[in-house]
Amino acid sequence: MAKKREYGKYHPGLKWGPFTTRLPGVHVGISWPMLIQGAIISMATGGSLAPLMMEFFNVSFEVAWTTMSIQLFWVWSHTVLFGEPHAPGWITPALPLVIVFLGDYSPGTEAVHAMMAVMLVISVLFLFFGLTGLGDKFNRLVPNTLKAGIIMGAAISAFMSEFDRVQELPFTLISAWVAVLMVLYSIPFQKINNVKVKGLLAANALLVGFIAAGIVGSISGEIQFNIEWGIFIPQFGEMFATLTPYGVGLPSWEMILAAIPMALSIYILVFGDLLVADGLIRSAKKSRPDEKIDVNYTRTHYALTLRNLGYLLTGGAFIPLHGPIWTGVQVYVIERYKQGRKVMDSIFTGTINFHLLALPLGFLMPIISLILPLLDVALSLTLLLTGFACAYLAMSMVSTNVSRGMTLFIGVLTALQGPAWGLGVGVVMYILLMGINGRPPSMKSKYDTKEEQQM
Repeated sequence: MAKKREYGKYHPGLKWGPFTTRLPGVHVGISWPMLIQGAIISMATGGSLAPLMMEFFNVSFEVAWTTMSIQLFWVWSHTVLFGEPHAPGWITPALPLVIVFLGDYSPGTEAVHAMMAVMLVISVLFLFFGLTGLGDKFNRLVPNTLKAGIIMGAAISAFMSEFDRVQELPFTLISAWVAVLMVLYSIPFQKINNVKVKGLLAANALLVGFIAAGIVGSISGEIQFNIEWGIFIPQFGEMFATLTPYGVGLPSWEMILAAIPMALSIYILVFGDLLVADGLIRSAKKSRPDEKIDVNYTRTHYALTLRNLGYLLTGGAFIPLHGPIWTGVQVYVIERYKQGRKVMDSIFTGTINFHLLALPLGFLMPIISLILPLLDVALSLTLLLTGFACAYLAMSMVSTNVSRGMTLFIGVLTALQGPAWGLGVGVVMYILLMGINGRPPSMKSKYDTKEEQQM
């Protein structure tokens, strides 16, 4: 029986240093709706890494699925071991940039070392900004136009990757895209009067996309389901030999230096995730005065350091990196949380239960074989939604014609040439076109709008 929380207090748990561990069934109750949906979505989305691992790291599906099960644990640790109130996930906006970055290295050990270098540098950044508390100052120091350009680069990279993938599964992927985008963003869909049906579909948007892809893909013959029975045997030996520092060693200093611009770009993207997370938690607090939610971004930096280094030592190179929030799941958890304590006792009831059942089910062959044909769909939907969200976020961050043009310029350069070029050229262009302080010139033409004269 889970421990009860006093009204208006923090949820109970085991304190250790800045962290608080909360165990399911001990400190947090079991929520079956969260368990079931979370298991399906977590495995399908997590499994979408398998094609990328196989492509860039030149490993078998069995090795890719083995390391996927390890990433599930480290994702789950964010809320269970470290006590973070966010629904954890990857640094998803960084995924398209990482794909471009790894494209410059040969598949296999060289790409593994390149990814390790990024993980090491980003972990050092998390630790440094956590210890010094300079993260917020760094975020304010980087002009919005540069931030928007980097985010736009992630959007463009995401869309570019899907233009190639859709040629292989045109009917399957397009049906999944249409289903998910309609549920999440369609204005006519938002006007539907049946709030319960609309809310149910919106809360399960990814699942809707998988179902649409499964039906259309089966009819078109683009995908086939072949259910297998048995237990998946993890290939830890081969995984340690091909993906971890124990098997292939650490990256060279040259690779680590080459990863610095990439890591800085990723850190900027993480701050965007934290801003989104903060806004969602704030909205939840207004509806739930019965629970005190502890948001501490210094602790978040420490948790991200431990998750990325922990994964490097136990699972090896990890393409999307561990991040603070899975935005879609966080929105779903928050909306259910707002409905009251009878629906969700604690914010941790949602975040902890969501990944719990995925861990054991990830070793059952019937589940794996059911999800296997949809792995490309899961990856495609992840990148599509990432691109969509990054695009409108980048556009919302700038308000003048010059800054809009620079955002697109930096974004295209970042997507085609990588973050080092995007950041380097972006800084020079910013100084040349907007000046050191970014203020517009005092003289304006008669065609300038009021919005363009304000910054």
